Amino acid sequence: MKPAQWIFAAIIGMQSLSILQAADLMSIYQEALTQDSQYRSARATYQASQEKVVQGRAGFLPNVTLSANRTEQQVNASNIFSSTTGTTINPSPVTIHAGGVTISATQPLFRMENIVIYQQSKTEVSKADAQFIVAGQDLILRVAQAYFDVLDAQIDVEVAETQKKAILKQLEQAKRNFEVGVATIVDTNEAQARYDLTTSQEIAARNALEIRKRTLQGIIDRFPENLTGAKEITTDLAKLNYNTMDEWVHTAEEKNFTLKMQQSAYEFATQEVKRIWSQHYPTVDLVAQYSQQTGVGGAITGRGIDLTSKSIGVQLNVPLFQGFSVQSRVREALSNQNKALHDLETTRRNITLQARQQFLNVTNGIAQIQALKQALISSQSQLDSTVLGQQVGVRTEVDVLNAQQQLYAAKRDLTKAYHGYLMSRLRLNAEAGELDEDTLIQINAMLVK
Repeated sequence: MKPAQWIFAAIIGMQSLSILQAADLMSIYQEALTQDSQYRSARATYQASQEKVVQGRAGFLPNVTLSANRTEQQVNASNIFSSTTGTTINPSPVTIHAGGVTISATQPLFRMENIVIYQQSKTEVSKADAQFIVAGQDLILRVAQAYFDVLDAQIDVEVAETQKKAILKQLEQAKRNFEVGVATIVDTNEAQARYDLTTSQEIAARNALEIRKRTLQGIIDRFPENLTGAKEITTDLAKLNYNTMDEWVHTAEEKNFTLKMQQSAYEFATQEVKRIWSQHYPTVDLVAQYSQQTGVGGAITGRGIDLTSKSIGVQLNVPLFQGFSVQSRVREALSNQNKALHDLETTRRNITLQARQQFLNVTNGIAQIQALKQALISSQSQLDSTVLGQQVGVRTEVDVLNAQQQLYAAKRDLTKAYHGYLMSRLRLNAEAGELDEDTLIQINAMLVK
């Protein structure tokens, strides 16, 4: 083989190996950062919101305008009768050129409304910052949930396949026993019914797996093939940042970014009341103007003159009466402020409730995993005893099938409970405002170690 061909074959082999290699939770998340359209939309919204401060600051800067015009006018004079010659003189049309340039500059000295608008712009940016962090946390939760849903669906398929193989062996054994007369047709029919039921369950499990993978595909924009599941479910599960429920609730009230968003919304509503009320205040501006005009008055005198004017001064505007519109908008803003306050309290209560629920899900999940691990050990012992009892004639095929099904169900329930526990930990950290990539790395380590 030529060197170029060898290198090409090596590259193809490496690509094939990377495709077949199982992807863990962190690698799927890294793909989602660049491929998830919902997160990319949130990033674009965040970038757009950063311009609010620039727009709010513009109210303190001068406003300069330039205007220019150029005209050409023809003036036709009336016919003139000359008494000397006794004839009528028809004068030629007169063309008058006129134009001008005007530059105006206004520098706000005091505009209370502009001050409040600038404060509002900073509040909007703070809200956008919190909103983008929430979008990032939501991406982690969506990726993790879709990832675990695929793993759960894979477990259902594996359990259905294992049950089907075991029941098929039992069915074949029951048929042989019936043929030689050591078992009744009831055992054969029972095994056949179990086999048919497991076949239908396997079909449903494969369909559910396909749907789960399509859901994850909607996030990473590719069809996931191999995902890394937990090789071992450890017993060291209780390493949490805080030990008590009250500590988690207190942290959530201080750090939760959804709550911070609502706090910014309330602050903005309060500032909106000030902004509308500031329309009662007078405004003071520094105004300067430079104007240069040519051909002024030419249409009347027949010959225009050139004028240049310069002016600078302070302009005071005092609003006196605006038809009660400002008072009405103030009342409207006060009602919106009151609504934002109630929404803030509702959000706070919901977050504290969710923090308590997720803490209970985590702590109870630990206890459930411990119980299911013991149940798995007991189910394995029961299956071994039942198989031994069948061999000595004190147990039937149905007893073995029931014991096998119980063992497979225990394995499935334990793995799903472990995934549920990991999701509860992620959600608990999200409620506390501490969900980030480091947290996801810890969860991923509990899957791949």
